[in-house]
Amino acid sequence: MTDPIAAFLQANGLAQPVFAPDSRYHGLPTAQTRLADGRSVAYVTRRFLPQPDNFTLLQTVTVVAGQRPDQLAAQYLGAAEQWWRLADANGAMQPEAMTAVPGQPLRITLPEGVPPPAED
Repeated sequence: MTDPIAAFLQANGLAQPVFAPDSRYHGLPTAQTRLADGRSVAYVTRRFLPQPDNFTLLQTVTVVAGQRPDQLAAQYLGAAEQWWRLADANGAMQPEAMTAVPGQPLRITLPEGVPPPAED
């Protein structure tokens, strides 16, 4: 039996996204390379860190000794696997650098491009 949604997408030249909307790789194109042994390998193209100024600041917290990016994401974003959003909002190429120094400020933000809530 054919999946009707997949059939619709294929018939209309639409591709299903490779990554879920909450993935740091959502929207990035994939490419393929052929290895010396003839195998074809798919990969995600390069992802550049966004500018921290592109994020709406909600609050700044102070890193406590022993905290990890995934713990902070669970506490402030509601999902440990969203640690990458903290890394992006803080311009961190290496996520562990965000929590390496106790007392360091850490920005908690809305996702990139989401404007601040309207004030009443």
